[in-house]
Amino acid sequence: MEERANGIEVHGLVREYKKGPRAVDGIDITVAPGEIYGFLGPNGAGKSTTVHVLTTLLPPTAGTARVGGYDVVKEGPKVRSMIGVALQEAALDPLLTGRDHLRLQATLQGVRKHRRKVQADELLIRVGLADAADRKVSGYSGGMKRRLDLALALVHMPRILFLDEPTTGLDPQSRTALWEEVARLRREEGVTVFLTTQYLEEADVLADRVGIIDQGKIVAEGTPAELKAEIGRPSVHAIPRDEQDREKIAAFLAPFGERLDTTRDVAVRLRDGLGLTDIVRAVDANGVDIADLELRAPSLDDVFLAKTGRTLEGAAEETEAR
Repeated sequence: MEERANGIEVHGLVREYKKGPRAVDGIDITVAPGEIYGFLGPNGAGKSTTVHVLTTLLPPTAGTARVGGYDVVKEGPKVRSMIGVALQEAALDPLLTGRDHLRLQATLQGVRKHRRKVQADELLIRVGLADAADRKVSGYSGGMKRRLDLALALVHMPRILFLDEPTTGLDPQSRTALWEEVARLRREEGVTVFLTTQYLEEADVLADRVGIIDQGKIVAEGTPAELKAEIGRPSVHAIPRDEQDREKIAAFLAPFGERLDTTRDVAVRLRDGLGLTDIVRAVDANGVDIADLELRAPSLDDVFLAKTGRTLEGAAEETEAR
């Protein structure tokens, strides 16, 4: 196979469904070889549709996309030879073991016969399934199925890996283990990773750059640090001692900045030049009954809220977990 760089180039990409919405509305994306690109967005924003186009599962309505240097429409088989894909729903046979799945996938991917067993054994160890390799998948937990799905995507040693919300529904330990493997793939093997996620922490930890898609359009793009720097101002979060005082505290904080849409606490984005000291002095002077007061630096959650006017679904789960 002709040697190509393992990057992604998308220009003016449109995907429109018949009698439906324009799920992807003229987006441009460039992912450098060996980069982890985090693709953030709420449900229905166009994340999965974009992945389906880039992995040749859906044709674009307009625009162009090249994956690993190959056109996704004109050179689909060559694109598929370069990529590994783990979509939201793992296509696993409950009657087969984890080892069976990997050997079958290796055969389908054209891995040489003498390498199939070795490759399967190595991947089972890497994703932490060596002890469960000969158990039927029907007895696997959700996290184990996700890890097996990742191993299946890696069995032919792809240069580009597409992960569509790979950690949704996983416990923190399984999520961290998957993060470590993705980071290792980029660090040690130079694999390019296109990662869609609803978890802002996931993008912050893993991604070199982040793109935020909303209603089919890219509304922000840059490194996590760059995007957070755009927001600039910190926020103050107050937890009422008595829930009935929530609106009273909101009124008290209103002069200090713009109120943020949160459920657990009362929060405002501080105006320039203000800090926690100013709030504490005002609390002492006015006797407002606040159980806890915290100053937070800008986060990707703040970026998302600023760019789309709402919080991300996964952000609420992260807050509850913490």
